[in-house]
Amino acid sequence: MAFNYTFATILIFLFTTTIFAELVQEQPLVLKYHNGALLKGNITVNLIWYGKFTPIQRSIIVDFIQSLKSRRLPLPSASSWWKTTEKYKTGSSQLVVGKQLLDENYSLGKSLKNYQIIYLASKAGKVNSVNVVLTAKDVLVERFCMRCGSHGSTRGKTRFTYAWVGNSETQCPGQCAWPFHQPIYGPQTPPLVAPNGDVGVDGMVINLATVLAGTVTNPFNNGYFQGPATAPLEAVSACTGVFGSGSYPGYPGNVLVDKVTGASYNAHGVNGRKYLVPAMWDPKTSACSTLV
Repeated sequence: MAFNYTFATILIFLFTTTIFAELVQEQPLVLKYHNGALLKGNITVNLIWYGKFTPIQRSIIVDFIQSLKSRRLPLPSASSWWKTTEKYKTGSSQLVVGKQLLDENYSLGKSLKNYQIIYLASKAGKVNSVNVVLTAKDVLVERFCMRCGSHGSTRGKTRFTYAWVGNSETQCPGQCAWPFHQPIYGPQTPPLVAPNGDVGVDGMVINLATVLAGTVTNPFNNGYFQGPATAPLEAVSACTGVFGSGSYPGYPGNVLVDKVTGASYNAHGVNGRKYLVPAMWDPKTSACSTLV
């Protein structure tokens, strides 16, 4: 079963309810634990690159995943963001980059269905791993733009977890690369400058962060989530649109700005990288937690 990260739908809802925000007292956000297994310990992240990505684009993604476990980064860091997952039951999850498979010749064409995403994910390892399919900007994926990414798990003896994130640069950056692109709906605030100079891939980082957090905290549809199991709000998707303190619908919040490039970020990564990561639900405070 796959769980979709429907940023676009949630964003529309947030924009249309802004007027009521000050009239209703904010209630604690609770993601119920449904007593299922979580992914803990050392987890290998295998990457399946579908379509054409430049070496620089691939390095932005790989460096982000490696940043999640690096403890030698200046604060605020990607690893301190990921550390919030340790507050969910049964301990920490250490992500390690595993296999990288390149499918630059579009072996299944340029229009993919959900079952084809699972097929591509199945080409990598299946033990203690999350297999992530990353699709290039010219690849159409079923329900892309209505969702910016998804994750799920297969059934049977060879059960494994998988995720998918697409590059929205030419298809729907206003939905899946916000706040680095003008939103399609709501207040038209100026977009932020992408920290790695690539609107599509920096947007992919936000969505990858979302589905990875969802995968380790709700891998088999019985972990942490709110709402129906078929359309759950998870660790990060419950905090959609929040990147810094003082955020509100249409405004990502107070984030850091690079004095040289003018790029916006809130987390340091390996190799001098900077990233913008979304807020994550903190089980200890029952609130969306930001790094800045």
